[in-house]
Amino acid sequence: MSALASVKRLHKELIDIGKDPPSGCSAGPIDEKDIHSWQATIEGPDDSPYHGGIFFLKVEFPSNYPFKPPKINFTTKIYHPNINSNGNICLDILKDQWSPALTLSKVLLSITSLLTDPNPDDPLVPEIANIYKDNKETYESNAAEWTRLYASGA
Repeated sequence: MSALASVKRLHKELIDIGKDPPSGCSAGPIDEKDIHSWQATIEGPDDSPYHGGIFFLKVEFPSNYPFKPPKINFTTKIYHPNINSNGNICLDILKDQWSPALTLSKVLLSITSLLTDPNPDDPLVPEIANIYKDNKETYESNAAEWTRLYASGA
């Protein structure tokens, strides 16, 4: 697939996400001159300790998108077993389970789902995963506090 085809696909996704954004999410190019660099936002899901937070993510699409996954990082600090201090996300569809049929909308929904249901058995941050497994109340308290400190917009 040529870089031009990648640009066409991204323009289509931009139109689609504008018409029918995933619940609690938004995304778009940072600069109109570069369709490959986007910013996305995710609202903390109601049924999670991230409720009330707005999380920002940086999305970099490779020139051979959609045949390679976008690189997505949280730029808002978050306390989560599958998201490290650099904002890297441990999510199978961003690595070996990527499919060209996936769109950024579907990926944002999967990340939102990860906030509600962490995967402590495949952690990027083992210490947080252990707290999640051993004392979920402490995990939820810590996650809610980080959300208040870093994602509340206050």
